[in-house]
Amino acid sequence: MNMTDSPDARSLRGYAAACLWHDKTEAWHEVGPGLRRRILSHSLTGTIVLYRIAPGSIFALHNHPHAQFGVFLEGGGALRVGEENWTMKEGDSYFIPPGVYHELKTDPDRNSVIIDFFTPEREDYAKEALLPDNR
Repeated sequence: MNMTDSPDARSLRGYAAACLWHDKTEAWHEVGPGLRRRILSHSLTGTIVLYRIAPGSIFALHNHPHAQFGVFLEGGGALRVGEENWTMKEGDSYFIPPGVYHELKTDPDRNSVIIDFFTPEREDYAKEALLPDNR
């Protein structure tokens, strides 16, 4: 195998070129009770994640060194960001600065679908990310 065809070389090329990811069953991961996510796309500059969340699920209080932008495509819930408590509904979006603690409790009666964008890349999600389909 030539170095330019190694898995490491292919994944590095993916960061320097336009990339495409198709939805696949193996792209989805159960990350907690009622919490499923798919890494939609990723590069050194950011990660986009799609969440499908069962009613009444909880993302426990946590923080990370990434800026987080998100939008509720469906559902809603209570989002605690720092000392603030927000009631989220379909169509609402948010920004969470790096390092700020936050927690989500989803609507007890409806599924929620959320897209989050993190910058820089969530290296801790790398094991879930698939290589681009066009590389």
